Parts: sequence; structure tokens; C-alpha cells
Amino acid sequence: MRVRRLGWAGLEIEAGGERMVIDYVRDLSPLFTGWKPGEGLAVASGEARAALVTHLHRDHTDASALASALAPGAPVLRPAPGHGDDVDNVTTLAAERELVLHRLAVEVVDVWSTCDVGPFRVTAVPSVDGLGDPQVNWVVRADGQRIFHGGDTMFHGYWWLVARRFSPFDAVFLPANGAVVDAPHLRPPSPLPAALDPRQAAAAAEILDARYAVPIHYEPEQPDKIAGYVEVADPETEFRTHAGRRAHVMAVGEWLDLAT
Repeated sequence: MRVRRLGWAGLEIEAGGERMVIDYVRDLSPLFTGWKPGEGLAVASGEARAALVTHLHRDHTDASALASALAPGAPVLRPAPGHGDDVDNVTTLAAERELVLHRLAVEVVDVWSTCDVGPFRVTAVPSVDGLGDPQVNWVVRADGQRIFHGGDTMFHGYWWLVARRFSPFDAVFLPANGAVVDAPHLRPPSPLPAALDPRQAAAAAEILDARYAVPIHYEPEQPDKIAGYVEVADPETEFRTHAGRRAHVMAVGEWLDLAT
């Protein structure tokens, strides 16, 4: 199995001559104020066997990108819709509507459920979202290797349950920007990170017993984010400091071959 970093939280995974994507997004304009069309890294059109999404924030679920990448009828595996009314779900409504518009083969998954898609065995595992929206993380196994994708989870107590069932991991891909989010519909706002900061990501990688710990969910070269979204100043350097020998920083577009 090998894995390519697609930018922000996106991954492309290849095994047995087939591919799948996780949190593949090409249009990040809902989060990046200066994003320009066509800046997102593209995968081959119509070849992905499946898509996994950790949650339906628009910087993790881009229905247009998925529609282009997926083979006809390929599943999009996702967590359950949010609870409550449109105010409660304001951060997921856009992605929900786009999934319907593009008529994708969406399948809602339960935590701890496992399914096989081609050469991939995927399991949805617990995650905690910083804004209160439903979220899962993903364990993907193929070719005798296994990886973990952390979406934009916060630090939580499920790490040890995941580790007992699946560790050691060949690679874990963990958010590391420690974003503090001032969302207008959440009052009073939280001063605490809504996603793992570098120290927390390094701690999670240690619990999961990762050979490679790869920071994601940051784009230091991209334009400014929307107001109310404040990140750690230098996630890469801070993550290297805390993760030590496990740290493996990947450039956008870079492949990691787990068989070597």
C-alpha cells in the first residue's frame, strides 16, 4: 500500500492496482479566503474505487471533487447527518446539499463498522468533532499494512480503544494545526483548539504506535483563512519537536510507500 498527500486533509491510497480517497477536496474557498479555482491537487478522473469522508465540513467533503474522482457507482462512506435544526447543522448543510446534487452513492456508516471495498478493508472508528458535528476517523488495511486518518479530530479517550484493536500502524495521518474556531452559531466561543495541536497529535501517534506520524490539516503556503479560524503558527516544526523519530512530514503530492 502507498499513500499520497493531496493537501489539507486529503489522501489518495493505492493497493492492488486500485485507489481510494479520504477527505478529498479541491475547492477550499469556504475556508481559504484567497483560494483560486484549480489550485487543489487533482486525482485521476473516474478511477477511485471508493471515497471516505470523516465529516461533512466543507473543507473535508467536496462533492464535485468526489464526483470527478470516483468510478461510476463507487460508494462514498460517511458518518450520520447532524442532529437538530439548520442552526445546529449550519457547518454541514452545504456539503449535504452538494452530495445530493451530484447524486453520489452515499452510505452512512456506524462507528466500529467494517466493510471491504476491492483490496481495502475500512473501519470507521470514534472521533470527537470540535464543533459538535458527527465525525468518524478511518482505519484502512490493505497489502498487510494499515493506516489511520484523523480528519480534524480533537484529543479524546478513544485512542486506546483504537490502539487495542488495530495497532501498530504503519502510518497515521493526524491534524496538527490546533485551530481555535470562533463560529458565529456557537456562543460563547471556545478558546481551546477544535482540532489536534502538534503536541496532542504526537501523543496520539505514540498511543497508536505509528511507524510514521504524518501531520495534515494545515497549508502554510495557502492564502489566509476565514475570520475566526486561528491556527498554530508553525505546525510542521512543532510537530517534529514533539513526535521525534515518528515524525514524517509530507509535501503535497508526495507518495509514501509503506511496503519499504
